[in-house]
Amino acid sequence: MLSNRHITGWLMAGPLALVLGVFLVAPVVMICVVSFWGATEWSIYPAFLFDNYAFLFSSEVTYRVFLNTFKYAAITWAFTFVIGFTVAYFLAFHVRSLTWQIALFLLCTIPFWTSNIIRMISWIPFLGRNGLANSTLMSWGVIDEPVEWLLFSDFSVILAFVHLYTLFMVVPIFNTMMRIDKSLIEAASDAGASGWQTLWFVVLPLTKPGIMIGTIFVVALVMGDFITVRFMSGSQSANVGRMIQNDIALLQYPSASATAVVLLCTVLLLIGILLRFVDIRREL
Repeated sequence: MLSNRHITGWLMAGPLALVLGVFLVAPVVMICVVSFWGATEWSIYPAFLFDNYAFLFSSEVTYRVFLNTFKYAAITWAFTFVIGFTVAYFLAFHVRSLTWQIALFLLCTIPFWTSNIIRMISWIPFLGRNGLANSTLMSWGVIDEPVEWLLFSDFSVILAFVHLYTLFMVVPIFNTMMRIDKSLIEAASDAGASGWQTLWFVVLPLTKPGIMIGTIFVVALVMGDFITVRFMSGSQSANVGRMIQNDIALLQYPSASATAVVLLCTVLLLIGILLRFVDIRREL
C-alpha cells in the first residue's frame, strides 16, 4: 500500500505532470501521428504511410538543408562559446565587487528588453549596401565600393544568431564559474601554474556543466530557428526550420510534421551525445 508520503508526492507532482502532458507531450504525439498521414494537392487524410519519410530521405535537398543547419549551429556555437566564456570569466574572476558583477550582468541583458525580431532587423540598415558599415569603411578609404556580402548572406545570418543567442551561453557559464572555489585558483597559482595553465586545467574542467548547458541552449535554438535565416539571408539560404515553414505555407502538414520529427530526433541525439561528456545532475 502507498504511504501518505508517496500519496502527497504524487499529488504535488500531479499539476506539473498535467501541464507537461497537455502542452508538451500531447503536441509532440500529434505531430508524430500527422507525420504518417497522406496528403494530396487539396487535402490531407488520416493514414499510416511512410511516404513522407521516404520522400524526405530520398531528396538531395534534405541533406543539403540539414548540412546547412549543422553549419549554422556549429559556427554560431563556436562564436557564442568564445564570447560567452570570455564575458563570464571577466565577470566571475576580474570583477571583485558583487554590485558591479550584478550591474554588468544586467547590462548584458539589455538587448533582451526588446523582441528578437526587432534586434535582428536592426542589423539590416547597418549592414546594407548603403548602410552605416559600408559608408564608414568607404569614408575611411578601406574599400572603394560597397561590400555586398555583409547583408543577405551566411555572414549576416551567423552574425544575427550570435547576437541573439550569446547570452544563453553567458548565463550558465557565469553561474558555474561563480560556484568555483576561489581557493583552487590561488592553490594553482601557488603551485607555479601560469594563467593559461590555471584556465585550462582548473577553470575549464570545472566549467564544463555550464558549457554543456549553454551548448544545448544555443544548438537547439539555432537548429529550430527559421525567421532569422529568412530575413538575414534574404530568402537566399535555408535551414530545416525554413523547410517546415514552407511546407506549412503550402498546407502540406504531414510533410512538415515528418521534417519536424526528424529535426526533433536529431536535436535529441545531439543533446544525448553532449550529456555523455558531463553528468549535469551530478556536477550541479
